Amino acid sequence: MTARQARPRTRALALCGAVGLSLALTGCGGGSDDTRPPTAPSTAPPAAPSASASASPVDPDAEVKAAVLEVYSSMWVEQMKAYRVASPDGTKLADYATLDALSTFERDLAHMKKSGTIGTGRLGHEPEVTELDLETKIPTATVEDCVDLSKWKAERTSGEVIPLPTAQPLRYVATATVERWDEDRWMVTAYKPDGSRSC
Repeated sequence: MTARQARPRTRALALCGAVGLSLALTGCGGGSDDTRPPTAPSTAPPAAPSASASASPVDPDAEVKAAVLEVYSSMWVEQMKAYRVASPDGTKLADYATLDALSTFERDLAHMKKSGTIGTGRLGHEPEVTELDLETKIPTATVEDCVDLSKWKAERTSGEVIPLPTAQPLRYVATATVERWDEDRWMVTAYKPDGSRSC
């Protein structure tokens, strides 16, 4: 069975170089203000609440999605540890990420180490499973994450703060592929930031 669900906002993760447009936030409200005098009170009894209102249906894949997000979030924690010291040493990043995803992170870390930079502050994110395919030979999930750079800083090891490029969006989308390699083990196998998608 393939489960797809639309979602009102996208979510993601990345640490360097993504470019996009910031999202304009708008609000709306309204309604008329009726100032006519009230009519005589009605003698009819108040209507009972409708019995047709029902709770939202339970997602049959909720447990699987929770397992996917647990692995993705664990990867995220280890990735942040690695970026704070520009090295995967002493982290469990390889326990949660592999293949293209792990290679992407290792390239980032090697570049950071070579340039003498580290990440500080807090990198926000809001992951969500947007696609789930449990019928393929290797069950696969897609996670979209909204990365928030507003409290994240890149610094040189000397302590000098490196400002973000002026075109750098503070919130943008990253997409991860997560695969189940055995009954109980999910792994993040691909990770791609998309600076053209704000969130």
